[in-house]
Amino acid sequence: MRCATEHVLYTWQRGKEELIINVYVDDLIIIGARAEDIDSFKCEMAARFRMRNLSAPSYYLGIEVRQGKEVLTLGQSTYASKLLERSGMAECKPCVTPMEERLKLTKASIAAKVDAILYQSIIGGLCYLVHMRPDIAFVMGYVSRFMEDPQEDH
Repeated sequence: MRCATEHVLYTWQRGKEELIINVYVDDLIIIGARAEDIDSFKCEMAARFRMRNLSAPSYYLGIEVRQGKEVLTLGQSTYASKLLERSGMAECKPCVTPMEERLKLTKASIAAKVDAILYQSIIGGLCYLVHMRPDIAFVMGYVSRFMEDPQEDH
């Protein structure tokens, strides 16, 4: 059954068994409480479609997946590092707050212009990173105001 609000999510239910399936193009991520339920679903899908079982993911759509016995951990440190490299900030020092305090930026800036395509690409990357780093949501929203004419101070 397709999720009404998130069109890439499906649920599969048989009796008390319930699985959540995420579909991205031709990849599936299957989440369930019991391995037997997941295996049963895979067998049913393999009977209908030609498919390969690539086992548990370790990296999916820029998200690192680590599975322990009782814990599933998601992260984006590799994605964030690549984003820092692309933006020329690979050597930056970490800080507690993701933005300078009381920073005032304006569209009427007289600073040098920067590559708008690169700026927009970085903002897009930050939008994707917000899923794992909600602490950067305000900053990402703030700097996205300047996408049409970005300058160095932005």
